[in-house]
Amino acid sequence: MTGREGRPRPLFDAVLLDRDGTLIEDVPYNGDPEKVRPMPGAPEALARLRAAGLRLGVVTNQSGLARGLFTAAEMGAVNARVEELLGPFDTWQICPHGDGDGCRCRKPAPGLVAAAARALGTDPRRCAMIGDIGRDMTAAVAAGAAGILVPTPVTRPEEVAAAPSVAADLADAVDQLLRRQALLRAAPATGRLSTAAWRAGGQRGTVLVARSDSAGDVLVTGPAIRAVAAGADRVVMLCGPRGRAAARLLPGVDELIEWPLPWIDPAPAPVQPEAMRELTARLAAVGADQALIFTSFHQSALPLALLLRMAGVPLVGAISDDYPGSLLDLRHRVPAGMPEPERALSLAAAAGFELPAGDEPTLRLRADVLPARPPVDVRTGYLVVHPGASVPARACPPGRCADIVAALTHAGHRVLVTGGPGERDLTAQVAAAGGGIDLGGRTSLGELAAVLARAACVVVGNTGPAHLAAAVGTPVVSLFAPTVPFGQWAPYRVPVVRLGDAGAGCRDSRAGVCPLPGHPCLAGVDPAEVVAAVDLLVTRPLPPPPPAGSGHPAGFHYTTPGGAR
Repeated sequence: MTGREGRPRPLFDAVLLDRDGTLIEDVPYNGDPEKVRPMPGAPEALARLRAAGLRLGVVTNQSGLARGLFTAAEMGAVNARVEELLGPFDTWQICPHGDGDGCRCRKPAPGLVAAAARALGTDPRRCAMIGDIGRDMTAAVAAGAAGILVPTPVTRPEEVAAAPSVAADLADAVDQLLRRQALLRAAPATGRLSTAAWRAGGQRGTVLVARSDSAGDVLVTGPAIRAVAAGADRVVMLCGPRGRAAARLLPGVDELIEWPLPWIDPAPAPVQPEAMRELTARLAAVGADQALIFTSFHQSALPLALLLRMAGVPLVGAISDDYPGSLLDLRHRVPAGMPEPERALSLAAAAGFELPAGDEPTLRLRADVLPARPPVDVRTGYLVVHPGASVPARACPPGRCADIVAALTHAGHRVLVTGGPGERDLTAQVAAAGGGIDLGGRTSLGELAAVLARAACVVVGNTGPAHLAAAVGTPVVSLFAPTVPFGQWAPYRVPVVRLGDAGAGCRDSRAGVCPLPGHPCLAGVDPAEVVAAVDLLVTRPLPPPPPAGSGHPAGFHYTTPGGAR
C-alpha cells in the first residue's frame, strides 16, 4: 500500500486495536451499547492514524457469545456504538469462541491478526497491534506484526515486562508508530551538515558501511545496507572476524574489509598503534565518497569516525548521543527502544538512502551464496533447536534444552539440534538426551541458513541463528534472556513467541555471563510451554465449524468498512 503522497509506506499499512480496555472502557461481557465509553484520547489518536493514511481494524475476543452472556445482535449494537463514537473501522475481526474450543482465532493465537491483515489487503508484518494485555502482544508477535502494550490496571506486571514495546496511553502508542514511520523517511539529523547539505555535498559513488560486530548484529543491519546499495555505485563493508560469515551473506555488499576493532570486540586485544595505522591506510585506499557507521545502541561510533577522518573520507555519518565535535558530518539520533534493523535504516534514510519500492525492510540473504540444499540429508517436516549462544547469559541451560527436545519429540516432532564447530559437545549432549538429530559443527553459516529455511520452526535464544531464521522467514520460539530489550533484539518481522522470565533480575543488565545463581530467566522455561508455542506458530488444520445451535456463531469476522453495523 502507498501513502497519500504516492510513496510506499516504509513500515506499516494498518493498525489493529483491541476493543475492550484499549478503545473503550472494559465492561466485562457487555451487551449494552449505553455502557460504551471511549478510552481517554481515543478519538484524537484514531484521527491521527486515519490522517496518516493508515487503515484501522479491531481484533477482539468475545467469548461472551460462547458463554451465552450476550447475543450476536447485542454485540453488533455495541460495535455500532463504538463506530458511532470513534469513527468507522476498515475491518472487524471477532473471535466468538471460549478458551476450550480449540480455535485458531482466539488471542493469544495469531488468527485474528492474520485475518485482519488479509481483509485489509496487506501482510501481518505491515501491521501494528495495540492492546492492553499480554494476549494481545502474543497474538501480534506470533503473526509477525509489531506490538505496543498500553497497560491498564488489569495488566499484569509480567505482561508489561514481556511486551515488545510499552506506551503510556493510546496517544503515546500512536506517537511511537508515526515516529517509527517518519524515521525511515530521512528524518532530520544534526551535525556539521544538515541532512539536506549532506545529500547536496555527497557523491553516490563509493559508500563505506561499517558494522564490526557478531553475526546477528551484522544480519540486522542488512536492510540498511540494501538501502545504501540501492543509491550507491559501490558498497564496501568493514566488519570484524565474528561477523565476516554473515557479511558475506548480505545483499548489496560489493567488497569486504575484515578488521577487529578493539573498542567493539567483547574480548579485545590491546590497541596496537601500528595496526590502527594499517587500518587507516586500508580505509584510505577504498576512496570512499562517504561512510556510515552502524552501531548498537550502547556502542560509540566516534573512535572509527576519527580513523575515517584520518583516512580522508569527506563525509562521515553515524548515530551518536555523545558530542562528536568535527568527527561527524551527519549526527543522527533515534529514540530508545527502536528495533535494531529500523535504527540502522533510519541512519541510512537520514543520509538519503531508502529501500526501493518492493523491498520490504525485512532481513534477507543473498540467494546466490546459499546452498541449494542442506549439507546433510534431512527431510522436510522438522523443527530446529539451537541450544548455544554467542553470549553465555543468553543461552538456555543444556539440561533444559535436552528436556525441550524430548518434549518436542514426544509431541511427534522431528527435531534437529544445531550448533557451531565449538558447540559439538553441547549439541551431542542435548540431542542424545532428548532424542534429537545432532548436526552440531556440520554446517557453515550459509548451510545453517539452508537448514533453517526448511524448518517449520526454530527454538533458539537471542543469538545469531535467531536472526538467521528471521532472514529466511522461519518462525522462531525465542528463549529470550532479558539482559537486553526484547523490542530491540527480537527476530525481526517474522512470527515469534517469546518465552522466559522477562522480569528476572538480570533485566537490561547487558551481562555477558548470568549474574544470578541458576540462570533463572531461562532455566525456568517449561518444555510444555515450548510445545505450545510451536503449536501456536506452526500451521495446523482449522477445527471443524461448530454445529448449529451450539452457541458459537460462525462468521463473526467483519471485513468491510462499517461492517460492525
